Amino acid sequence: MTEAAPPDTSLRPAMRALAKADPDIARHYKACGLPPVRVGDPSFAGLVRTIVSQQVSVASARAILGRLHAALDDDVCAERVMGLDDEACRRIGLSRQKARYTRALAEHVLDGRLDPDHLADLPDDEVIARMTRVPGIGRWTAEIYLLFALRRPDVWPAGDLAVREAQRRVKGLAERPTEKESTAIAEAWRPHRSAAARFMWHAYRHPGLPD
Repeated sequence: MTEAAPPDTSLRPAMRALAKADPDIARHYKACGLPPVRVGDPSFAGLVRTIVSQQVSVASARAILGRLHAALDDDVCAERVMGLDDEACRRIGLSRQKARYTRALAEHVLDGRLDPDHLADLPDDEVIARMTRVPGIGRWTAEIYLLFALRRPDVWPAGDLAVREAQRRVKGLAERPTEKESTAIAEAWRPHRSAAARFMWHAYRHPGLPD
């Protein structure tokens, strides 16, 4: 049985501020508590993991990543990834599209168009702009990177369906908000929108969430 992740106590000040500002969040926060700890990997290997994990189950992603690490002797770097031929990618379990995206990421890193080591030095909008130039990395992926790998405090991933569905329930809306509506609602949660987003994921999965 998998042990549940502990609550992320670093979010407590932001969640208190959100609960004070928004009675709906206050009510659901009382029912659900703090979101669990979740930390992303800002390195090239972490970005590869993000691409591999898109649109597959957690178990499938874990298996593919295990074979990738084995094939590269646990050295998941741009140079080693570029050395994988089509047959090696097939054995690892990378689809043709995922192999193309992973190589494109490696190419962007090798030629300097994307430097994971320096993304932390850039503002949010510039991180998104640079990451989304890489095939296979869209805005949602870049926002998740900002949220969990760079731990930025005020990111709102309006494109995430679970976030918007939880937002509907928390705010008592008749229908799930559109991305534009979701962003407008979240404006009231600045400068703690990252904590609000993480709480929405937590509330979405919480069995005791009021509706």
